[in-house]
Amino acid sequence: MTTAISAAGLVKSYPGGVRALDGLGLEVEGGTVFALLGPNGAGKSTTVKVLTTLSRPDAGEARVAGLDVLREPDRVRRAIGVIAQRSGLDPEATARENLTLQGRIHGLRRGEVRARAAELIDRMGLGEAADRRAGTYSGGMQRRLDIAMGLVHRPSVLFLDEPTTGLDPEIRTALWAEITRLAREEGLTILLTTHYLEEADQIASRLAIVERGRIVVEGRPEDLKAGLRGDAVAVDLRRPEANGRATLALERVAGVREVTLDGLALRARVDEGATAVPALLSALESAGVAVASVTVSRPSLDDVYLQRVGRAFASGDDHTEETP
Repeated sequence: MTTAISAAGLVKSYPGGVRALDGLGLEVEGGTVFALLGPNGAGKSTTVKVLTTLSRPDAGEARVAGLDVLREPDRVRRAIGVIAQRSGLDPEATARENLTLQGRIHGLRRGEVRARAAELIDRMGLGEAADRRAGTYSGGMQRRLDIAMGLVHRPSVLFLDEPTTGLDPEIRTALWAEITRLAREEGLTILLTTHYLEEADQIASRLAIVERGRIVVEGRPEDLKAGLRGDAVAVDLRRPEANGRATLALERVAGVREVTLDGLALRARVDEGATAVPALLSALESAGVAVASVTVSRPSLDDVYLQRVGRAFASGDDHTEETP
């Protein structure tokens, strides 16, 4: 399998001392879906900007479709498709007109772009609305048109930056299926950024968790989860425990490890959740810690993030990634 995207030692800083990338490196195999997973501000969008030649790194190197992004930016742009967070379509034009314009910009001949537009309209389920103004489309339809526009010139690598943000679950699931199909049936290499744990878990063959401009862990979702032994226990406390009684109580229970407390959320790992919970609750009760609820689950990507970063994924959005 060939390497479609590679990067090493990427560094990027913005005014004000914001270090968006801090030595980031990755490799993506051709014909696969690779997800950059992390909270807002982790460095995901800056990585995409560098790989798509929209921003120059302060240090490091990267290649996309076998081309150096710094030395061959024009050739890179012809080899890739990019779907940004914000829609790039013209709301006053129809789907057919948007696709035709995009194709002509990429140098496709009139007959070629007409056939390609018709093909993509059909594939994306936009046939009934193809000659209606795109500004009248629903959010899901606009996103499908965005993806079609990124595919019109038949790129070998497609970048999707937060492709399903703001979409309802049903539309999001349909887009997941289309992204998976593009990689499986057409051999397209897809790199997507997301802050949805489920999205990365469902459609990525490999993923990397990004935190403060660095990749903290990379691998197949199932392998990352399997690497966490035992079950995850989540305890919701009734009131904050400022003096550490809750964590200290659990650390004294045999078989309980990796105890963390974030506000009212107490988390731990145990070998056997069903047998550990009674002892765990008894220890908390003896320490005077009031419990609202407790749940036991198999390891998730949130648990992987917690182990690697030291806090739950939902609480990781505490810094801002600036744009140039």
